[in-house]
Amino acid sequence: MDAQLIDRIYECSFVPELWPSVLGELAKIATARVGFLFLSNGDIHDFMSSTEIGKEVLKPLVVSGWVAHSERFARLMAVRHSGFFPDSDIYTDKEKNADPFYRNLLYPRGLGWAVATTVPLPTGDRFSLNLEREHVRGPVERSAIQQLDELRPHIARSALMTARLQLERAQATSEALGRLGLPALVFDGAGKVLAANSLIEAKAAYVHWRAQDRLSLKDKAADQLWRDAIAAIYVSGRAGVRSFPVRSSDAGETMVAHVIPIRLSVRDIFIRCAGVLVLTPVALPEAPPVELVQSLFDLTPAEARVARNLASGKTVDDIASESSISPNTIRTQIRGVLEKTGCSRQTDVIALLHGISSVQLFDRS
Repeated sequence: MDAQLIDRIYECSFVPELWPSVLGELAKIATARVGFLFLSNGDIHDFMSSTEIGKEVLKPLVVSGWVAHSERFARLMAVRHSGFFPDSDIYTDKEKNADPFYRNLLYPRGLGWAVATTVPLPTGDRFSLNLEREHVRGPVERSAIQQLDELRPHIARSALMTARLQLERAQATSEALGRLGLPALVFDGAGKVLAANSLIEAKAAYVHWRAQDRLSLKDKAADQLWRDAIAAIYVSGRAGVRSFPVRSSDAGETMVAHVIPIRLSVRDIFIRCAGVLVLTPVALPEAPPVELVQSLFDLTPAEARVARNLASGKTVDDIASESSISPNTIRTQIRGVLEKTGCSRQTDVIALLHGISSVQLFDRS
């Protein structure tokens, strides 16, 4: 057994960027051209490849969910075998010829034989590692599968360790925000809660905890904005941060929700910590500074100034006159403020901004 390869497999637990090179070494054992690592969880799908060609060909198919919904992936996930197995164990030649995965993706590229293994992960991800071989070579030999089986326990432990470490990182993030006095949780790309601190768990008037680690906001308008923000996390070109008011179920206090994306990297492949939901309080009855308004609601500088002027009691005409800007431009900026704060009327914006104060992050007593 290759002790150095085993060391590199475990190193992937802490440096997932090394997986492509390890996949390449595993592919050599099977005399395969390329190695793929697939993960799927809900509507979020990802993969790693030992070659750039694999990335170019498979990336759009993986991200779109085509691979995860393919017959081949379903058959791989259905196998309950703690080792590697050849695709000839789950396909006949006739079935392979009829399967779009082989007919449209593998065969045109000279591939057509594979050996694979699956590993259940505590994060709910569906995981498979596939080594794809040229069709002319025939099925992967049993001797090669035996070598891979000797490495499989190490691969499984490395994958499980990576998932555990990512869960711990999510928990540490939520707890750190809790120490700063901020109710917060970390969620994945499908909106599943990965970790939550005790402060947000206590916000029963704002948050409704649902089955399967999901949550909704009791304020229906805010809940829709929360769902929209989750959906926008993986969409390029969409706003990276969303902030909006959340009213309590008893129509009492209002808080501001911030949906902050965690910038993704290959490091997050085993569990995609997509973002953080933070709730900040609304408190003092005075118009807030422009900088605070802008940061809370992702407003442009012009929108922030207009919002604060509204909170100060000024009319559209007053603001237009003071800034030498046309009333129509001011109204356009107000529409932007309404959209980004989740309010439907100017009076709602004024009421909201009258109460916003900066958050005391550190207890200096």
